[in-house]
Amino acid sequence: MKKKKLQTSATEMLFRALADRTRLRLINLLGSDEICVCFIVEALKSSQPKISRHLGYLRRAGVVSVRREGKWMHYRLVAPPDPAAAAIFETARRTLALDPKLQVDRSRLVQLCCSARVPEGLRNAPKPKNAAGSPAWVP
Repeated sequence: MKKKKLQTSATEMLFRALADRTRLRLINLLGSDEICVCFIVEALKSSQPKISRHLGYLRRAGVVSVRREGKWMHYRLVAPPDPAAAAIFETARRTLALDPKLQVDRSRLVQLCCSARVPEGLRNAPKPKNAAGSPAWVP
């Protein structure tokens, strides 16, 4: 007898997305900004394939959107369409923002964006933008 595969709910996908430390770091790092993947890689000191894989998982869970600008990929958080999942996601985001270890990631991103001397790989990269489309941080 063949088992029927059950469709995964939005809430279940969200919990799966939240079940990984790298994805939690990404959620916290993105905050309310739109960030080029190159800045994320540099801030988290991780490989680009690993970061892209986890961002893809978050996209499938419905909590990240992506926009291409030339060769640059920009990511931003979005609320899940399901109201219950959206409430869980917002609570998780507020809780993550209080974590001292995750605050270090965010500080590293701010330093990268505001530094006069950025790493070679970020020299021509577009700076993160806030929800209004303005630069996320002003030096």
